[in-house]
Amino acid sequence: MNTQLRVTNTLTREKELFEPINPPYVGMYVCGPTVYSDVHLGNVRTFLSFDVIRRYLVHLGYKVRYVRNITDVGHLETDHDEGEDKIAKKAKLENLEPMQIVQRYTLDFHKVMDLFNIQSPDIEPTATGHIQEQIEMIETIIKNGHAYVVNGSVYFDINSYKNSHEYGILSGRIIEDLVAGSRELDRQDEKRNAEDFALWKNATPEHIMRWSSPWGTGFPGWHLECSVMSTKYLGKTFDIHGGGMDLKFPHHECEIAQSISAYEQSPAKYWLHTNMLTVNGQKMSKSLGNSFLPHELITGDHELLDQAYSPMTVRFFMLQSHYSSTLDFSNDALKAALKGYKKIANGIKLAKSLHYEETDEGSINEKFTQQIYQICENCYRAMNDDFNTAVTISHIFNLLKKINSLHTGNLKFSEIGKETFDRLIQTFLAFTIDILGIKEEQIDDQERLLNILLELYKEAKEVKDYDKVDKIRAELKNLGIVLKDMKNQIDWAYEE
Repeated sequence: MNTQLRVTNTLTREKELFEPINPPYVGMYVCGPTVYSDVHLGNVRTFLSFDVIRRYLVHLGYKVRYVRNITDVGHLETDHDEGEDKIAKKAKLENLEPMQIVQRYTLDFHKVMDLFNIQSPDIEPTATGHIQEQIEMIETIIKNGHAYVVNGSVYFDINSYKNSHEYGILSGRIIEDLVAGSRELDRQDEKRNAEDFALWKNATPEHIMRWSSPWGTGFPGWHLECSVMSTKYLGKTFDIHGGGMDLKFPHHECEIAQSISAYEQSPAKYWLHTNMLTVNGQKMSKSLGNSFLPHELITGDHELLDQAYSPMTVRFFMLQSHYSSTLDFSNDALKAALKGYKKIANGIKLAKSLHYEETDEGSINEKFTQQIYQICENCYRAMNDDFNTAVTISHIFNLLKKINSLHTGNLKFSEIGKETFDRLIQTFLAFTIDILGIKEEQIDDQERLLNILLELYKEAKEVKDYDKVDKIRAELKNLGIVLKDMKNQIDWAYEE
């Protein structure tokens, strides 16, 4: 197992040697979606990035338990514990039950993940499935003196916590500046401090989603669920906690404070965050009118897009930038990614079909074998440097050049030997398919392909090439399709 993997830990702001708490096991928790709206591209980038991280750790031989939650209650309209629950608000607007909204958008989320070949987590818990555990954690925090009850709501006491611990350790924010910059909000007088956050909120009569608790009928705060579920499935301290950069404050900062207040332990050893998306250099946002959804990228149905881009093109495009770097969308960049993806896809197809050819001609060229071994090592070196997929891809293209040279005969099999050949093919396929998750996209326009075959069949009949006629009929029949020679046309049907 390669032990030189280094990750940039958001907590320490340093690139650290990755050392799991209990090797070879790795616990990884990534904050999942709030299921009340369509999946946006920021979600796709985040979950794609951690998909690759998980894939690479598995490739290195680690046994990864990957937990990604579903937020189906408690995420209010603002980060200041005000407004309606986002899911309940959506349910009211559409005259549906909240769990109908949850089900619809959870299914849509999974479809988008599948579309981009993002593997499912090992465990995908929901906030509503862990209400009792959240109540128990709140009770522990109250008992330890870091929370207080007001009018049926429970708030985390920032001042109490920072008397003995540092609040802002992850984001680097100073609490006094946050308080000075905060605005007055409804029911703000309930809090002792403007930056105190809700662990449990008292439900008003019109609030749909509510549960009984020792403090009255209410619902849990957004930050609490991740602390509870990560602890339940990975332990009080685990290896990797991830999410988008927008979650660093306040969500992840609050998670740290909650866990330390309850268990005197920071929840994760390594914190990793993906960066934001831009479009032609501008931040992607609905207000600027420059945001588009995943399905709009796939169909090309957006005024900012020149054409449609396939799911694997988008995946490849996103991997061309380091996960912690800003990713800029433009038609030129996407078109370049399309060309790059097609080269990789053709390489995968070729690498799968290429077989070592034993010949008596020539001898092994040490220079060529060393080049190939060095490129293979470079792939690992790049991924070991904080999962740098962008640099890894450049080395993969160098491997592809060697594969193409073997195919064209410019590089002879005898010049590299079978051992080096195997290393070349295995490394290329492992990094493209297993680690980066790139796959060949099959042509799925069956109707168009059949029409092409029907035209060829018709032409063969006209020139009386009956061998070709019989062959086309036989091959299609093997696929469960029969041809029908009618008076005025040739048609096809499913074999009965």
